Amino acid sequence: MPHGVPSPPRLEDSFRQLARLRHLSYRTEQTYWDWIKRFILIHHRQHPRDMGAAEVSAFLTHLAVNRAVAASTQNQALNALIFLYRELLKIDLGKLGEVGRPRLSRKMPVVLSREEVQRLLDALEGTLGLMARLLYGAGLRLTECVRLRI
Repeated sequence: MPHGVPSPPRLEDSFRQLARLRHLSYRTEQTYWDWIKRFILIHHRQHPRDMGAAEVSAFLTHLAVNRAVAASTQNQALNALIFLYRELLKIDLGKLGEVGRPRLSRKMPVVLSREEVQRLLDALEGTLGLMARLLYGAGLRLTECVRLRI
C-alpha cells in the first residue's frame, strides 16, 4: 500500500462493527465470529468473498458428518454464515443444495417435578440460593444473572 492510503478494514473489524450496529448480543457476536473463523480455516484461509454456496454446504456437511454436531449447532453455524454473506458481504448464496444433516438425538429432556425443584432450591443457601431462585423464577440465563448489579 502506498504511504498515506488507509488499508481496507479487516473482515473481523467489519463484522464486529455490523454486529453491534444490528444489536446482536455480545455472546452471539462471539459465537458467530467463531463459526466464521472455523469456516475460513477449514477452507485454507480463503476470504469468504472468494467462496460461495458450495463451500458453505461443504462446511455444514463436514460439521454433521465428521464432527457429529447436533442439528442446533449446525443451524447456529449456518446462521452465522448467512449473517456474514447476506448482511456484511451483500452476497446472495442462493440455494445451498444438499447439506448433510446430523443424526437426531434420542435424548429426552430431564424435567424435575415441583417437589424436586423445591427440595433443590431449599438445599441452596446464600448467594447461590438467591441466584438459583432468580434463574428458576425469572427465567434468567446464567450470564444474565451473574451480571446483575444492585
